[in-house]
Amino acid sequence: MDELRENLPSHEKPFDIKLSILPCCLLVILVGVPFDVVLITSIAIWKSPYMLFIGWKRLLEDLIGREGPFLETECVPFAGLAIILWPLAVVGAVLAACVSSLFLGLYSGIVVHQEDSMQMGFTYILSVVSIFDEYVNDLLYLREGTCLPRPIYRKKMVRSLERKNLENSYNNSLKNRREDSQNARHILQQTRNLKWKIEIYRPVQVWDWLFRSCEVNGRILLRDGLICVKEIEECILKGNCKKLGVKLPAWSLMHCLLTSAKCDTEGLVISDDVELTRMNGPRDKVFEWFIGPLLIMKDQLKKLQLEEAEETCLKELVMRCKNELPEEWDSTGFPSSDTVRRAQLQAIIRRLQGIVASMSRIPTFRRRFMNLVKVLYIEALQAIASANHIGGSAIPKHSEKDSPC
Repeated sequence: MDELRENLPSHEKPFDIKLSILPCCLLVILVGVPFDVVLITSIAIWKSPYMLFIGWKRLLEDLIGREGPFLETECVPFAGLAIILWPLAVVGAVLAACVSSLFLGLYSGIVVHQEDSMQMGFTYILSVVSIFDEYVNDLLYLREGTCLPRPIYRKKMVRSLERKNLENSYNNSLKNRREDSQNARHILQQTRNLKWKIEIYRPVQVWDWLFRSCEVNGRILLRDGLICVKEIEECILKGNCKKLGVKLPAWSLMHCLLTSAKCDTEGLVISDDVELTRMNGPRDKVFEWFIGPLLIMKDQLKKLQLEEAEETCLKELVMRCKNELPEEWDSTGFPSSDTVRRAQLQAIIRRLQGIVASMSRIPTFRRRFMNLVKVLYIEALQAIASANHIGGSAIPKHSEKDSPC
């Protein structure tokens, strides 16, 4: 053993195994494995009928509306086969939950060793069942959260909060520096270099930015009358969120692409002092599939060199038009009459809406977007109440009949 320690490379450190904690690890594993296997398997079996019927409903809606896998005619036979074989997918999901529950229970022993506490191991056993139930609810579009307790099983949660506060203070200092500078492009390059030295952005940070951007742009669209209170009510009460759920995030992404093309940057400017590139972007395959096409569309917009009047008109065109034919924009007052230019912009808008439609299938998207819509609804009601109080009307209500498309 002494020879092994002496021959260790300089960049490697020995891993100390505390033998005194091993009995506690074994005890927690003996309790956690059967407990997690039984509960997680029970949850999977209990919610398998929901997965069966919700999946069939989604596939049939796509079949009727010719969306998703039924968009192309060549894919219809394979999509029909997916409807027939969907019960097998449900059975496979239940079996996968049973197998994964075994490893989740075994991981409780690792938690005990890492935290040096048997109590943290038992809290993990309870918490992992709650996390699984919440994830299944998000995946199946059921009620938010879970009714099961979710205790904290890590002693070092405070570090993440301190890191977040440090990051916020750093972002504020960079923002102040940029306000004092006259050369925005030079400061943006410095910021990108500094941010690269500090961290590589995680998927959750990009996810948070998207919903913050949707919230800000939602207020602007509500103020301009491109979103009405009736549409928000239908989204909350009836679940009819086709316009809000696709076009609002699509316009937020379009606004980001226009800003990035203006700044002449290599990546996407997602805030005043943050640029997202392939170098500092999340190392997640799902986000790479989304970010890659966005960078290509940013370069396309950069080559088009849109005028300010065209950018202003795009907001209304994204929210109100179907953007299928260049002739749809004839009555919208779009400054350019070039059909090729219009077709290129419409293709970009359709691609953005397709990206958002794919993103909406991610389990956490629907829950977070519904929370965002509720915030917009409350603010809209408050604005209407204050406007009625002073005898005016603050938010114009536009219907789809007023749309030029």
